[in-house]
Amino acid sequence: MPRTFINVIGGNAYYIGGSRCSVGFSATSGFVTAGHCGDVGNTTTSPSGTFRTSSFPGNDYAYVNTGTDDTPIGAVNNYNGGTVNVAGSTAAAVGATVCRSGSTTGWHCGTIQALNASVTYAEGTVNGLIRTNVCAEPGDSGGSLLAGTQAQGMTSGGSGNCSSGGTTYFNPVNEALSAAGVSLVTGGGGGTPTGCAGQETAFSGSLSSGGYAYKPGSTGFSALTGTIEGCLDGPSGADFDLYLQKSSNGSWTTVAQGITSAPDESVTYSGTSGTYRWVVDAYSGSGSYTGGYSTTP
Repeated sequence: MPRTFINVIGGNAYYIGGSRCSVGFSATSGFVTAGHCGDVGNTTTSPSGTFRTSSFPGNDYAYVNTGTDDTPIGAVNNYNGGTVNVAGSTAAAVGATVCRSGSTTGWHCGTIQALNASVTYAEGTVNGLIRTNVCAEPGDSGGSLLAGTQAQGMTSGGSGNCSSGGTTYFNPVNEALSAAGVSLVTGGGGGTPTGCAGQETAFSGSLSSGGYAYKPGSTGFSALTGTIEGCLDGPSGADFDLYLQKSSNGSWTTVAQGITSAPDESVTYSGTSGTYRWVVDAYSGSGSYTGGYSTTP
């Protein structure tokens, strides 16, 4: 039967019968997720796939093979109109800032409280987990945990919710990859240029001379007090500029800019918490561009 082709992106929903879980991270020909979401042989939809490995309890990881029709992308949905690049899977230390993406509650951040932790569910005990104070709710299971651009683990379970807060555990991603014999897909699926690959959130587009575009969208993104970095890789021979704007009292003000005569620009700004957006301006020349940005509290 004809079917749609889907980009496999971390934090997005997928379905197992009448249940819903979230993609953890794209891997070779599929993705890793939580083991309690399905048993070996179970099938998924949106994207379509089959559980090839699954371990729960004891562990809580699984690998779903999606075949050749769908495209695993090395990125995670930030639920703010963009995606976060996945650059690798270096494990973070206790105290590190981490963020989770899931199809029920979107994007939430916190810190790592413990490594190699254990938790006992009704189905049994799971060991070797990452314990955090990031909230999660049912349906977020299997979703992505990131430290910057480094994949950490997949949502297992915990206590609390995203209204009152809680404790959530994650199965380390490298354990799941090793068990399935697959590799992590990195680099935003090839959508981010080498010069901007270190940025967390990727963007891309195409402009004609004199045109402009808002990234990740006209309503912008939220940032805490800290540093905002932006990177733009414009088309060769063109003059593309990059502006950072902040919302105040219903209007937007440019607070930083990269306006050289080159096609590529970089911007670093130290500011207070608020809503920001990027403006890509085709000052002269036309063509496709890619870039990205990061926020560091």
